[in-house]
Amino acid sequence: MTGLHLFVSLMTPGHFRHSWRLPHADPLAHVDVDHFTRLARIAEKATIDGVFLGDGPALGSEIGEAPGTGLDPLVLLGHLAATTTNIGVVITSSTTYNSPYNLARRFQALDHVTKGRAAVNIVTTGTSSAAANFGLTAHPDKDTRYRRAWEFLDVVTRLWDSWEPGWLVADKVAGRYADASKVRAIDHDGEFFSVAGPLPVPPGPQGRPVVVQAGGSEGGLRLAGEFADVVFTAAQTKAKAVAFRDDIRRRATAAGRQPDDVKVSLGVVVLVSASAADAHARAEQLTATLPIARLTDDLLVNLGLSTGSFGPDDPICASDLPDTPAGQAFSTGFSAAIRALIAEGPRTPRELVVMAAGGSGHRLLVGSAEQVADDLESWYRAGTADGFTIMPAEAVVDVENFATLVVPLLQQRGLFRREYPASTLRERLGLPLAVRASGSR
Repeated sequence: MTGLHLFVSLMTPGHFRHSWRLPHADPLAHVDVDHFTRLARIAEKATIDGVFLGDGPALGSEIGEAPGTGLDPLVLLGHLAATTTNIGVVITSSTTYNSPYNLARRFQALDHVTKGRAAVNIVTTGTSSAAANFGLTAHPDKDTRYRRAWEFLDVVTRLWDSWEPGWLVADKVAGRYADASKVRAIDHDGEFFSVAGPLPVPPGPQGRPVVVQAGGSEGGLRLAGEFADVVFTAAQTKAKAVAFRDDIRRRATAAGRQPDDVKVSLGVVVLVSASAADAHARAEQLTATLPIARLTDDLLVNLGLSTGSFGPDDPICASDLPDTPAGQAFSTGFSAAIRALIAEGPRTPRELVVMAAGGSGHRLLVGSAEQVADDLESWYRAGTADGFTIMPAEAVVDVENFATLVVPLLQQRGLFRREYPASTLRERLGLPLAVRASGSR
């Protein structure tokens, strides 16, 4: 291994979504551009690979309890790219509620504007309320969403490839600017889209923007193997994480790619302080903000159990779970991560909610800088991932604490670089220039 990669989530107020309740918290930080600019600059000073922001095209039902996802990530992270020099920007976009031509064009432009720091995080949108915002009477089922996502990415990547190398002639005497035969229409006509192409601008510095994908269902894993440069995932146990990474690498190979052509980034909710005692005191504060009753019900549904079937402090055993993950689960990957914990021994819903930072499915890591660095090193050396997406428990505190306390320890151990080694995000991640998977047209 040559060193891990690090992304930082800017989700605000943090991945403990109810941390706005703490006395020092600004309840409007999630719409404060100065707050995000500060965090991005802190992350860049620590040579973090990229900043990431999740998103959904609908206001969640939890708005009565906590802020929504906030500002449009394309607008916000585009601004952050303009106020930084090196750090990558990973922008979440839905294949269910977007047009492939518009998305391909926007991210091609962003790659030029950022000089090769653009990445798109592809999601299919699990929130059913989004449908009504786009004139649909019903949210498409999961199978339909993933068929659409495959065709969407097929179109987007072909559009990004629609200008061949050598297109520029620039013969000023003859007045010949481009070799038009190297700028090709894609003439796509499929189940969901009809797109002629080509794009109106040539490829940016990365050839293609970096494609990030998150999804643990079969449809998501197929997308990852064929199209993703980086796969964002959740795991509560090392064994589960190693098995997931091995599976993704096998799928990439089956799609005609090299196993190292796709990197796995493991999400970890980090709560770190100068001392372990302070970190655990903060964890108690954050845990006290959680609406345990509702989160317990959400967790039971995600596991395929009925609401009220277990109280917050009733142990759930592996034998209590249905044989297959819940069809109604918001996230197959999150459900699998929680099931893996229960497989190791009975857990109460309260324990599971807290261990997953409020039920997100991602592992909660609490401790001093030394303890956090030790944990990340152990998981990395075990082959669980190529790097981590650090998800701050409380954004205003944990982004800075991670960057200033943990990153120097990882650098001292030779696990993370001290400066940016290349100009583009794709190069820094050790990714090749993208080529089409064998299954694509």
